[in-house]
Amino acid sequence: MTSIGTGYDLSVSTYSPDGRVFQVEYAQKAVDNSGTAIGLRVKDGVVLAVEKIKHSRLLVPNSNKRIMTADKNIGIATAGWMSDTRHLVKRARDEAHSYNSVYKSSIPAKIIAERMGMYVQAYTLYSAVRPFGVSTILASIDKDGPQLYMIEPSGQYVGYRGCAAGKGKQVAKTEIEKLNLEELTVREAVKEAARIIYAAHDDAKDKLFELELSWVCEESNRLHAHVPQSVLDEAIEYAERALDDDDDEMEEDDE
Repeated sequence: MTSIGTGYDLSVSTYSPDGRVFQVEYAQKAVDNSGTAIGLRVKDGVVLAVEKIKHSRLLVPNSNKRIMTADKNIGIATAGWMSDTRHLVKRARDEAHSYNSVYKSSIPAKIIAERMGMYVQAYTLYSAVRPFGVSTILASIDKDGPQLYMIEPSGQYVGYRGCAAGKGKQVAKTEIEKLNLEELTVREAVKEAARIIYAAHDDAKDKLFELELSWVCEESNRLHAHVPQSVLDEAIEYAERALDDDDDEMEEDDE
């Protein structure tokens, strides 16, 4: 009975007998059904990449962005519901503005991750609200250097060198673990991020997708920005070439 949530998933404030909160698990499932989002923290910056699934050929390119800016040095990439994403980005911008108004400086990554984590977790406490169906990846550079955090629908936030969320997260995590992130530059990380997104993409289920890439680094003047079009094109070319090489190796192994 408890394994499927019957009787214990009507309210987010109700525990099942085995200590589970089913609505938080359902929110995580919404994230797992979304396009893959990853973050890579390297020696000179942070790179964010998102597989934005295109459900129709009629969609305008570069619309409904899943990578947004919370503060001038803070980028946000998300996997999950787009409407919840917009709400959390607005909240992050409010937190950044509030901190700047009081302390006259940009909010540190750890502080905004903590505040956003507490805000998300508050929506798992009361029966009148529901959890956010979004995993949020925060990228920044502050006085302590490059920073990368991920906030789960439960409100848990953790600092990472590399992280992934969405339907391709298992493949992405496996590929990220193969990288020597401490030695990579942001230019190299952009290419690797594109390759990982292409590797995690399931062409059988979602043929159309758009790659979004952004970075926070010295090259961007320590500001969060989408990568230049020339860098994006180069990264896509690298990813497609790597994918073709993998396919060729698989065919040779089959023979």
